[in-house]
Amino acid sequence: MERKIEEDAASREEDRDHAPRGTLSRSEDGDDGVTPACHASREASQNLRVPSALLACQAEVVGPERETSSVDTCDRSISSLSSSFSSVCHPNFSSSSSSSPGSVLSLTPPLPPSVELSAVLTETRLTLDVYLGGAAALPSLWGSVPEQLRGLQYLRLGSEDEAGLGAALDVLPHLTGLRSLAIRGRCLCDPRGDPLPGLLTTLPDSVSALSQLQHLDLSFNRLTCVPPCLLRLPALSTLLLCHNRVSALPPDLGRLSSLTYLSLMGNQLLSVPPSVGRLKALQRLDVSRNALQQLPDEIGSLGQLVRLELSNNKLKRLPESMGSLLSLRELVVYGNDLRVIPNCLNKLPLLKMDVRDNPLGKPPTPPPLPRIDQTQTEIPQVHLGFNQHSFFVSSAGCHAFLPGGAELMFPPGCLPTLTKLRWAEKRPDTKWVWLEEHDILLSRPLELRPHGVAFLKPVEVCVPYHRTRRGEVVMRTFDGQSWSTLPTELRRGSEEHSCHPGGRPARLACSSVSHFSWFMAVCRPVRDTCSVTPAGALLVSSSDPGIKLHFPPDSTVQTRTITLQVLQVSGLELQALCGDPQASVSPLLCLSQTPTLHFLQPVKVQIPLPPGVTGHTADLSRLHLLHGDPTAQTWTDITSHASLYVTHLYAIFYITHFSWYWLWYTTQRCVSGVVRKVYQRLKQFKVQFLVLQRKTDPAQVLLQCLPANKMEGRVQSLSEQYDGPQPSDLCDLLEGEQFFAGFERGLDIVTDRPDCVEGRLCFVFYSSLKNVKEVYVCPARGQKGAVRGQVSFYRGDIPSNLPEEVARKRKGPDTQWLATLPLRLPALNSETGFTMEELQYPPLNLGDPESGYLTEANLLSISLQIGQDWRVIGINLGMSYEELDRIQYKYRDNLGALVLDMLFHWARGQRNAGPGSVTRLVAAMVESGRRDLAEEIEDIVSLGRRKYTESLKRVGLEAESSSLGEAQQ
Repeated sequence: MERKIEEDAASREEDRDHAPRGTLSRSEDGDDGVTPACHASREASQNLRVPSALLACQAEVVGPERETSSVDTCDRSISSLSSSFSSVCHPNFSSSSSSSPGSVLSLTPPLPPSVELSAVLTETRLTLDVYLGGAAALPSLWGSVPEQLRGLQYLRLGSEDEAGLGAALDVLPHLTGLRSLAIRGRCLCDPRGDPLPGLLTTLPDSVSALSQLQHLDLSFNRLTCVPPCLLRLPALSTLLLCHNRVSALPPDLGRLSSLTYLSLMGNQLLSVPPSVGRLKALQRLDVSRNALQQLPDEIGSLGQLVRLELSNNKLKRLPESMGSLLSLRELVVYGNDLRVIPNCLNKLPLLKMDVRDNPLGKPPTPPPLPRIDQTQTEIPQVHLGFNQHSFFVSSAGCHAFLPGGAELMFPPGCLPTLTKLRWAEKRPDTKWVWLEEHDILLSRPLELRPHGVAFLKPVEVCVPYHRTRRGEVVMRTFDGQSWSTLPTELRRGSEEHSCHPGGRPARLACSSVSHFSWFMAVCRPVRDTCSVTPAGALLVSSSDPGIKLHFPPDSTVQTRTITLQVLQVSGLELQALCGDPQASVSPLLCLSQTPTLHFLQPVKVQIPLPPGVTGHTADLSRLHLLHGDPTAQTWTDITSHASLYVTHLYAIFYITHFSWYWLWYTTQRCVSGVVRKVYQRLKQFKVQFLVLQRKTDPAQVLLQCLPANKMEGRVQSLSEQYDGPQPSDLCDLLEGEQFFAGFERGLDIVTDRPDCVEGRLCFVFYSSLKNVKEVYVCPARGQKGAVRGQVSFYRGDIPSNLPEEVARKRKGPDTQWLATLPLRLPALNSETGFTMEELQYPPLNLGDPESGYLTEANLLSISLQIGQDWRVIGINLGMSYEELDRIQYKYRDNLGALVLDMLFHWARGQRNAGPGSVTRLVAAMVESGRRDLAEEIEDIVSLGRRKYTESLKRVGLEAESSSLGEAQQ
């Protein structure tokens, strides 16, 4: 096994030799534009616990090459600037010079009590950006010790105090010996911890008197243009104007002939002037995070350019003149609109390019459709009720709002003629839901019909989803043969269409489609993709910038699409699962590619070391690189076969094919077996089962399975209406795993529905959905008196070959058992009287041959799930307010009896109401917001029809009944 600690000192010295002084380095861990001072203080504070202000001071004394632009500002603690600060940062500063100015000078504004003058002022350096209002101290110092200030070479000012900054700018022309000047914003934070913005808007012309100035940093301010005085600084070699508001560069920018580093990152530039080609000494140019649409051809005249950063712009092409940049070593163009990389760049032998997040190889984007004047053409809106499963769309378009929060946007002209469309929400059964590894279902499947309709313009489909705190939300669609992922945009629904009255609009996952199908919202780990060409590429994880894939040139002949997913793993959970308190793991890498061919050159993979592990202190014999096979669900320790290099913070290895990779640090010996078991456990959810009985009717039982972190709130919300045992112990279930509940020890279910088979109730677990069902329970045949039964939960599907003697005791095999909860059913005619009311109702069959039948047992089962919605359902069934008030008064203390009386009162009235009673009941449930009951009724009727047809076949009456029906027609 080839292992070594990679020594980077020589390479870093080489990089410094090639890079200009004062350059802005991009760190290995993926932080863009962070100054070395910040890196020093962060790394030291992590390892040595040294005060951040002291580290900032230590970093500052390096020189102007350390004073560079930064995206993240180093935190400075004022309280830590003390006498000890001075003695450490300035050991050569004499005690007399350090104490005398602090005791004699009277500054206005004064320095904070914890700041000694010797801590901010040395013979050649003055640092006034370490406390608020520090710039105002410069005029006071100039009036007190002008001779000492004339020798200054390095000056740092904060720009958060506008009044003090103006006075300080008047002093600057007198400091003719300055070599480095920084006037930056975001050096300090307000009491809430937010960085204070810089207020500098321009520089006075007198600044041009600083003829020796080489390094100038004006980042994080409010500059709208390059101050003209800067063009008259002959020695200026480093100019940092990051994160300002500069929208245009001066046409005579080429006058800065000594400039070696120019950073304009994070501005509002639309173009670069041709005069940039006259900057012959320029070695590094950073114009990332602007709005550039093209580059001038003169950029090819920068013969000394080593690094060019153009990321996050709007570039559509690169000029062919860039092929003349023979010194160019690194080109960063990710996040643009490039579809082709010029061949001239592929001929530069030492050039490394980062071209991720560009549509390379894809056809040009069609021009945008003309905007519709909403004042002249308004798209009609359609608000559908629960009982409206169809609607019409004309050529004028339509904005349809579906119950539950879903929205459909049909643009004008998407359909040539008036077309009838249908929608339906499906139960999240396994036949409707397809999940990839690590996916989580966030919505019920939405079916839009007819499937064969093709739209002339894309139609926007928006599906509501449950909130998630991990991964990204995408839309999945089914084309009749396979599921695929659609480009997804997340937004809130319309304000006037909240899924709950008075609540916030629904969260929507929206995609543009050209035809109707099935749609659902899914959460998956963040996916990063890029196209790898023969020129090579660099892919950096957006969820962890420390994870990088380096594709060298000639690693592929044809363009490949690379996909990277990163799964973070909790260290505490890992240690508990594997039993090793010292175990730690890096993020799990899931790599895939299209096409699936081996690479011609090894691909360099960089991943962070496991938390708490550093390359200089770790026992490398405990470090293991695991290779996972997602198909076979196996893990193999490949440490001895891979070239694993370790730096201080990262592990680097090389691969030629893609799969899953996981870096472990553990004392375990049989690592592969441990990893396989841990991975399976990490995919599972810790869940609890709940079995409750309604207080007013103990025969009505609620069963639910939820993740353990949601169970406490659920129990509290149900405590007023339900009672029962505490939730079960913790169990493990996978997303989308089937399980069933069996009623045992004298209990049975009074229902006739597809998900119930011989006293067993089927479930499918989805962590973001409710997973709840309510049933009506009764004593099993032959049982008398009170029943002390139980409900047991078993993993998997309902068994079909369980022996009869076992089934009498248990509804599932012991190997699949998950949990058991007690359930007591009171005796008949007891004090609760839970079955007395049902004896008052004569047997009946609700329905007709056309719409189907519902038996009395079916109505009883349905009534148990109505609950507080009984009055709304009664109104939608056509019952009068007087009838409902009478029923409410009669059974005011017994909700179960109240619902039963309402439902059976309506059912008896349907005997003379003609055909279609079941259809009316379904429509009333949908209109009342109880689509779950509507679907259950439809399933019961469908099941009854099938049983009736099968019975006709068995007795040979099917043909006779069919001919009789034809004769009657």
